Amino acid sequence: MIDRFSSHVKNILHGFFLAVATTIAEPSTVLPLIVHHFSSSNILVGIFASLLRGGAIVVQLYAAFNAQTYKVVMPYLKRVFLARFLSWFGIGAAIYLFGENYPRLTLVLIAVGLFIFSFSAGFGAIYFKEILAKVFSHKFRGITMGYRQFFAGFGAILSGAATGYILQHFQAPQSYAYLFMISAILMGFGLVAFSTIEEPIKENVSKKEKSFKEFLKRSFNYIKVDKALKYQIITILLSYGYLFALPFVILEAKEKIDLSGYFVGTLISVQMGGAMISNLLWGKLSSIKRNKTIVIISFIILIIAFLLAAIFKEKIVYMVIFFLFGMASDGFRLAANNLILIIAPEDKRPIYVALQANITSLGLFFSIPGGFVLRYFGYDILYIVTLFFLSIGLLFSFRLRE
Repeated sequence: MIDRFSSHVKNILHGFFLAVATTIAEPSTVLPLIVHHFSSSNILVGIFASLLRGGAIVVQLYAAFNAQTYKVVMPYLKRVFLARFLSWFGIGAAIYLFGENYPRLTLVLIAVGLFIFSFSAGFGAIYFKEILAKVFSHKFRGITMGYRQFFAGFGAILSGAATGYILQHFQAPQSYAYLFMISAILMGFGLVAFSTIEEPIKENVSKKEKSFKEFLKRSFNYIKVDKALKYQIITILLSYGYLFALPFVILEAKEKIDLSGYFVGTLISVQMGGAMISNLLWGKLSSIKRNKTIVIISFIILIIAFLLAAIFKEKIVYMVIFFLFGMASDGFRLAANNLILIIAPEDKRPIYVALQANITSLGLFFSIPGGFVLRYFGYDILYIVTLFFLSIGLLFSFRLRE
C-alpha cells in the first residue's frame, strides 16, 4: 500500500478542492474585507484571522493522546471532514440569512463557524498526517506533498479569479455568502476523494497512559531530551511571525490604492500563483532531503516581502509582495510537515506531530497582538516587529536537523 498512484491522486484532489474552498476566506485578503464590512475594528480583524487558523490549538494533544493507540484513523477523519463541511457552508448561510440587518449576530455566527472549522482541524491534522506517514515513504511524501501544494495553488488561482468576479458583480454581503456556500460544495469533492484512500493497519502502537495529565507530562519530556524536536518547534513557531502583519497589508493597500473587487481577486491569484510555482522547487528540494534549505529560503523571502511592504505602496509592488507570501507560506508548510514525520519514531508519531502543531499553533494568534500594534503605533512599527521575529527565526533555522 506504500506510494500507490491512486493514493497520490486522491491526496492531490483533496488539496486542490480544499484550496479552492478556503482561498475565499484567505486571512490576508478576503477575510479582513468581510470583517471590515461589519466592523471597522482592526483588532477584530486580527481575532478573526486567528480563529480561522488557530482553533486547532486546544485539541491536538488530546487527539494524539487517543490516536497513539489507534490502528486505523480514517473513520475518525471522516467525522472531521463532515464537521468542516457543515461549518463552512453554515458561515455562508449565516451571512445570507442575517447579513446587513443583524451585523453583530452575523459576526458572531461567522466566528463560531470559523472556530468549528479550525477546531475540527485539530483532530484532523493528527489523523491526516498519520495516514500520510502510512501510505507514503519519506522520499515520496515530499514529492506527493509538492504536487498537492502545486495543484492547491492552481485551485486557489481559479478560486481567486472566481472570487474577484463574484465580488465585482454581486453586492456585499450577499457576495460573501455565495462564496462560502459554493466553495463548501466544491470542498466536499476533495473530502470524499481523500476518504477513499486505503489505510494500512498499524501494528506498532503505544500503550495509552492512565490519564491525560500523565500523557502531557510524558509528551513534554520529549522536548527536553530531543534537541532536534526542540529547535524545530522554536523555528516553526517563529516562522509564523509574518502573521503579525499579514492580515493588515491588504487594509493598508485599501488606503493607498484603488482596491476594486477585481484587484482583490488578482492579489489572491498572484499569491496562490507564488505558492503553486514555488512548489516545483520545494518538491524537488524535499525529494533530495533539503527540507532545512526550504525553511531558510522561506524566511529570506518573507523578510524581503515585508521590506517591500514597508517601503513601496504601488499596485505592482503589492502583487510582488503577495506572490512572495504565497511562496514562503507553502515552503514552511511542506518543510514542517516533512521534518516532523522524519524525526518522529513510529510509535510516537502522533505525539511528535501534536507537540509541534500544538506549540507552534500559538503563532497563529500573532495577528491579535499585531492588531494592537497597528492600532497604537501604526504600520511602520508593525512591519519592524514582524521583521524582528522573522530575523530571529532565520537564525534558528540553521540549527534544524534534516
